Amino acid sequence: MIVTLIVICEVGFWVLLAAGLGLRYLAKMPRTGAAVLLCEPLLEVVLLVVTVLDLRAGADPDWKHGLAAVYIGYTAAFGHYTVRWLDGHARHRLAGGPPPVKPPRFGAARARHEVKLWLRTVAGAGLASALLQVGVWYVDDPERTASLTSWQGFAGRAVLIHGVIALSYRPLSPSDAADHRLSVMHGCPR
Repeated sequence: MIVTLIVICEVGFWVLLAAGLGLRYLAKMPRTGAAVLLCEPLLEVVLLVVTVLDLRAGADPDWKHGLAAVYIGYTAAFGHYTVRWLDGHARHRLAGGPPPVKPPRFGAARARHEVKLWLRTVAGAGLASALLQVGVWYVDDPERTASLTSWQGFAGRAVLIHGVIALSYRPLSPSDAADHRLSVMHGCPR
């Protein structure tokens, strides 16, 4: 039931997003579109409540409950960013607005962009780990909560991997960037 609800929440996210943007830009109803977009966090609240009720009913905590916590953490950290990104693209494509600003391609600006995304991952993993810890405390049986603590490890590994990727975008000086572009254009290895 939890996995089905996670799928429903994910599909619901995209349906509400399409409906909200469609109302905003195609139907020229910006307030109604904004209201629909503001309903998206309710999906995560429903998932959280159903997960808590499932545990309260005596279900053994397993990977499904961990996945629900990670899903909630991710959508809380990246949901608004995703909506804002898609809103910029919809405004450009459907309403003739200016093209959305692209992330920097290289240099210190790109490194800052990647660190900001990594901080979102840290926030999502932190929220997921906190929800998982509340589940561990609620069940209060280390043998039954092993899967929840393993999901905390998963969240930590995701932060670590994304951090390494973010750090790989080292700031380049403009001359380094120009050299890189030239070498790529001419097929020369650096």
